[in-house]
Amino acid sequence: MITRRDLLKSSAAALGGAVVSAAFRSASAQERAAARTQPPLEPLAGERYTPVVTPNGSTLAYRLDQGVKVFHLIAEEVEREFAPGMVVKCWGYNGQTPGPTIECVEGDRVRILVTNRLPEHTSVHWHGIFLPNGMDGVAGLTQPHIQPGETFVYEFTLRQNGTFMYHPHADEMVQMALGMQGFFVVHPRVSEQPKIDRDYCIMLMNFAVHAGTWRPDPSVMTDFNMWTFNSRVFPGIDPLVARVGERVRIRIANVSMHEHPIHIHGTAFEVTGTDSGWIAPSARYRETTMLVPVGNIRVGEFVADLPGDWALHCHKSHHTMNAMGHGVPNMLGVNQDGLATHIRKLVPDYMAMGEKGMAEHAAHTAMGHMPLPENTLPMMMGEGPFGLLEMGGMFTVVKVRDEQHAGDYTDPGWYRHPPGTVARKASAEELQRYLG
Repeated sequence: MITRRDLLKSSAAALGGAVVSAAFRSASAQERAAARTQPPLEPLAGERYTPVVTPNGSTLAYRLDQGVKVFHLIAEEVEREFAPGMVVKCWGYNGQTPGPTIECVEGDRVRILVTNRLPEHTSVHWHGIFLPNGMDGVAGLTQPHIQPGETFVYEFTLRQNGTFMYHPHADEMVQMALGMQGFFVVHPRVSEQPKIDRDYCIMLMNFAVHAGTWRPDPSVMTDFNMWTFNSRVFPGIDPLVARVGERVRIRIANVSMHEHPIHIHGTAFEVTGTDSGWIAPSARYRETTMLVPVGNIRVGEFVADLPGDWALHCHKSHHTMNAMGHGVPNMLGVNQDGLATHIRKLVPDYMAMGEKGMAEHAAHTAMGHMPLPENTLPMMMGEGPFGLLEMGGMFTVVKVRDEQHAGDYTDPGWYRHPPGTVARKASAEELQRYLG
C-alpha cells in the first residue's frame, strides 16, 4: 500500500532531485573521444566533392577491392556520453550512435559487411537508396535475419546521389529506440555548382532515459526526456564552424517520433534536398525554420555572410530542454514557502521552484545547490560569454568567423563583438528621454 508519506517522498525526489543510489560513472577517455567530432575523410584522386563532417561523430573508413568500396559495420551495444555527467547504454554501430557516416560517390559499387554483436537478430535497411530488392534489408521479407555472431554481405551499385540513411528493419521499436541509425551520403559524380565549402550531417533522435537508469526505454511512445543531435544534448553538442563567405550545407535526418522545426539564426536555409534526392532549383525555397518530418531528411544551405555565434535549434521549446518532469503541477504564481518547510522534514534536499518561472533551476544547478538523481542532466544547462544559456536538448551554435581557415573545424571560442554591437541596459538618460 502506498501511503501519503511515500507519495510525498517520491514526488519530492522528482522535484527536488534527491539522489538515487546507483553505480554510475563518468565517461571513459575512449567514450569521450568517440563523442568528439572527427575530421572528414579526404576523397580519392579524381573524386570532386567536399567531404561531410558529422558533429560528435565520424565517417566510416573503407578499403578498395578491385574497384569495389568495402565497408564493415558492426551492430553492437554502445556506451554513449550524451553530455558530461550522463552515459547511456545504447545500441549502435562501430562503437557509436548514430553509426559512422557512409560516404560514397554516384556510380560506386559498394560491398558492406554487417556483423551482428547484439543479443538478438538484426538487419540493415538502406533508407532511400534504389537497389535490388534482396538488398533492401527488411528481415523476414527480403532476407533472413542476421543472427547474433553472423556477418551478412550487402552489395549494390549506387545509381543516384543525395542524402540517405541506414537503420535496422528488425525489431525496429527496440533497435531504433536504442540508437541504431546512421547517414549514407552519396555525392554526385560531377562537381556541384555552386561549390559547397562545408557539409554537415545531423541526425535527430529522441530517447527516454528515466532518472537513475542508463538504458533507453523503448516502450515510450511520445513522452521522451532526451532530444538529441547525433545522440548528444546541449551543452555536449559540438559547434558547426564556417568562414565568412563560405557556402554551408546541413543535412538533417529525423528518426525520432516527432517532427522537428529546425531554426537557424542570422541567415535562412535554402531548402535543396530530401531523402529522395535534390529539389529542382526552380522549386527550392528559403525559410529560417526548416520542418523535418518523421522518417525523412531535409537539406538546407546558406552562405555564411554574417560573423557571430548563431543558434541552431529545434523550435519546439520542450525539445531544447533536457530531463523534465512533465507530470509536475504548475507552480507559477504559487508561494511554496510553507509547503517546502513541511516537505524538507521528509526530504532535506527538497527545493521549491517555479513560482516565478524555471530560470532559477539553471542557476541552482550551475552553482551546485541542487543534487540530481544519478545519470541524468539538469533541464537547462550551458554557459555563454554573458551568463547561463538555459538550454538543453536539440541546441547548438553555428560559429562564423572571418579568420576561420578553409577546412579548419576547430572551435574558435566565443565571438568577440565589435564595440557598440551588443544589446545593453538602458541608461537613466535614455529612460527619461524615451519613457519618462
